[in-house]
Amino acid sequence: MEITPETITKLSDQGIDLLYRIVPSLIYAILFYFIGKFIVNKLISGFRKLLERRDENPSLNNFLIGLIKALLYVSLFIGVATIIGVPMSSFLTILGAAGLAIGLALQGSLSNFAGGVLILLFKPFKVDDVVVAQGHTGTVRRIDILYTHLTTFDNKEIIIPNGNLANSDVVNMSTQATRRADFNIGVAYGTDLKKAREIILEIFKNDPRAHQDPAPVVFLNQFGDSSLDLVVRVWTDSANLWPLYFDGMEAINEAFEQNGIEIPFPQRVVHQAK
Repeated sequence: MEITPETITKLSDQGIDLLYRIVPSLIYAILFYFIGKFIVNKLISGFRKLLERRDENPSLNNFLIGLIKALLYVSLFIGVATIIGVPMSSFLTILGAAGLAIGLALQGSLSNFAGGVLILLFKPFKVDDVVVAQGHTGTVRRIDILYTHLTTFDNKEIIIPNGNLANSDVVNMSTQATRRADFNIGVAYGTDLKKAREIILEIFKNDPRAHQDPAPVVFLNQFGDSSLDLVVRVWTDSANLWPLYFDGMEAINEAFEQNGIEIPFPQRVVHQAK
């Protein structure tokens, strides 16, 4: 194409016209971005203070703040793109395709993420609770959005994916103020069960940790291969369960020895035919 003064003038006019159309949009987009960013920060700050007043769970607070922040900034970005003139249909198509690809690549992590959201919202357990989950018993030390961290009684750290926790049974041993200690005691055949029962009940009557309402009970549970099996049930405060159990077992053993009550070991009687 031959460059003539008329061509240059025409191109110049088109460029100026383009600038008149683009520059205002850019200015509006920049103003929208900075004003929107200021509003987003104010909203996030207010939301953070509200959560801190109403909920002491830092993991849930951080997750909700992060989610709100992401949604607000995505909305701000879409608004800026709309002002500039980016076609929203194409933009949403690309965003949807990217979301599908990411979702397929992170299926396991998304399951843990969803499980973490459910745990943090519905709170089947909280930090410092003692739980039994996925074959492990321990104290909950931290609840993240993807994993829950337990510390076992022998000081091992167990990290469990939240997806597994949210879809399986969890026994929380810290929600109730009282718990029942169950003792399984075997005595020899021929033992005076009334005397054995009185000895056991006297032990827990004198233990201040044992509740007397409901009162401790002793029952004959079954006839074992080598022993009469007694079950002892004693209610106590949850914090005293294991100290009461271990001290009680030792006290029962000592009391039986002092009173001549035998705790038998497994034995077998063999009759030889002549």
